[in-house]
Amino acid sequence: MEAILKLFGEYFFKFCKMSGYDRMLRTLGGNLTEFIENLDALHSYLALSYQEMNAPSFRVEEGADGAMLLHYYSDRHGLCHIVPGIIEAVAKDFFDTDVAMSILDMNEEVERTGKKEHVVFLVVQKAHRQIRGAKASRPQGSEDSQADQEALQGTLLRMKERYLNIPVCPGEKSHSTAVRASVLFGKGPLRDTFQPVYPERLWVEEEVFCDAFPFHIVFDEALRVKQAGVNIQKYVPGILTQKFALDEYFSIIHPQVTFNISSICKFINSQFVLKTRKEMMPKARKSQPMLKLRGQMIWMESLRCMIFMCSPKLRSLQELEESKMHLSDIAPHDTTRDLILLNQQRLAEMELSCQLEKKKEELRVLSNHLAIEKKKTETLLYAMLPEHVANQLKEGRKVAAGEFETCTILFSDVVTFTNICAACEPIQIVNMLNSMYSKFDRLTSVHDVYKVETIGDAYMVVGGVPVPVESHAQRVANFALGMRISAKEVMNPVTGEPIQIRVGIHTGPVLAGVVGDKMPRYCLFGDTVNTASRMESHGLPSKVHLSPTAHRALKNKGFEIVRRGEIEVKGKGKMTTYFLIQNLNATEDEIMGRPSAPADGKEVCTPGNQVRKSPAVPRNTDHQQQVYKGDPADGT
Repeated sequence: MEAILKLFGEYFFKFCKMSGYDRMLRTLGGNLTEFIENLDALHSYLALSYQEMNAPSFRVEEGADGAMLLHYYSDRHGLCHIVPGIIEAVAKDFFDTDVAMSILDMNEEVERTGKKEHVVFLVVQKAHRQIRGAKASRPQGSEDSQADQEALQGTLLRMKERYLNIPVCPGEKSHSTAVRASVLFGKGPLRDTFQPVYPERLWVEEEVFCDAFPFHIVFDEALRVKQAGVNIQKYVPGILTQKFALDEYFSIIHPQVTFNISSICKFINSQFVLKTRKEMMPKARKSQPMLKLRGQMIWMESLRCMIFMCSPKLRSLQELEESKMHLSDIAPHDTTRDLILLNQQRLAEMELSCQLEKKKEELRVLSNHLAIEKKKTETLLYAMLPEHVANQLKEGRKVAAGEFETCTILFSDVVTFTNICAACEPIQIVNMLNSMYSKFDRLTSVHDVYKVETIGDAYMVVGGVPVPVESHAQRVANFALGMRISAKEVMNPVTGEPIQIRVGIHTGPVLAGVVGDKMPRYCLFGDTVNTASRMESHGLPSKVHLSPTAHRALKNKGFEIVRRGEIEVKGKGKMTTYFLIQNLNATEDEIMGRPSAPADGKEVCTPGNQVRKSPAVPRNTDHQQQVYKGDPADGT
């Protein structure tokens, strides 16, 4: 498990680099020690975006000649073995260094959030370039290389033994002091070769320092306040004059540790956030938000005191106003000024972004509604015109008239419709026609014929237009048989009996096209239309009247047809006509497009489906009113 966690640590470092944190990680420090010391600051920054984040804390102590102690604190137990994987990967990638890490001590310490796991790692470094040079100068797997590895392991074991044998006296040495005493000599420098120069005395006056750093607090091991910046005194009255301890004025918000020197030193690299206690504030300030200070704790060993260099934790001008503070209260050199102004700009941009997102969402909703309405409009348009015709009109193109060499046209009307209209209320007529036409419209989809128009009680369909099909006559014939059956389900509002219809069918050539700019219609032109209308007007109640050409188109197609004989047709002279009786190969359910379930459980197709060899023909609307106004066919 330890090996798996270590490998996970290496992978996690690579994952962070690939996720866009590479530059941020590289700028944390110029060497491994500085990098580790600034990890807590990085975690504090990330906690602003990931508020549920529960990050560990790291603290470094320098050992003798290149060794260091790494203190690891975490609320989550058992994950300490991830740390060597991360640190070794960082050392190799960023600082060209190999690191040897081992656990010297592992224990639990009680803090405000409960027991924290405290693990002490011994870290010994060796320059990566030296290792590569050594590998280049001797064969891989040589006895000298193996001896070096064994010597390194032996050194680590002796360090651990020495740590375990050190007597710890609570009155003289702390636990971490005992760990420091056990660190042996390592290899390679931990820090850069740069050596700073410090002055013999501090060349700054006390007043100037307190004015230049208006937010700072110096307190001793007993938490007694020794010194405070001018604005700390301004916003926390009595902090110097009253004899109260610092923890009576402030509580530690982050990290979640006990307010004492020992706990603060454990998390010295963390960013600390202190918040004033409401009960210690003057009455006038109790109604305002409590002051939060964010900054760094620095231990001054010679004075045995801690200095808290801080700034107000403010994120916007609104928070500044709510705290009754001004930008002038913040030192000019303090970047908090810039952060407040930049964050204000960022908040304004975020507000604008939120508004844009809101508008975008509104546009998306409107777009969806528009798409739904467009779909409804297209459905209505395709119900009025053939789809290819409607598409051409939408594109602004003229629809050229098309000639169809052969098609089959059907007309039907209601017998004694004029008498029914005279005896009924208009709404009864509308209800009767709506019931009848709804049944007919469903049959157009079953048999793939095109509805041309309805005029009063007259209903006109065509097969083979606008999409030519060889089976146009059979489709129209099946449709006619279905009309006759459907008519029996529609009641005469006068007599209460089923209505009777006449149906006429003729086959021949037509010319089809769109006429008109307003309310354009897809119309059929030619003598075939007139002849089909004559077949209907000269027909008999509940009969399907066929012209000679329609008879020839249906001959030997599985239909029962009887000869009516020679009759006088208006405008056509004498014609031999026929009556369509039934489809010999289809049941009534198949004609009506009703599902049927035979004994074997297999679904039976409708006649329309049997002959359906061409693409589905879209339903359309009323057309060519003028063609048959001159010959009303109500049978009266």
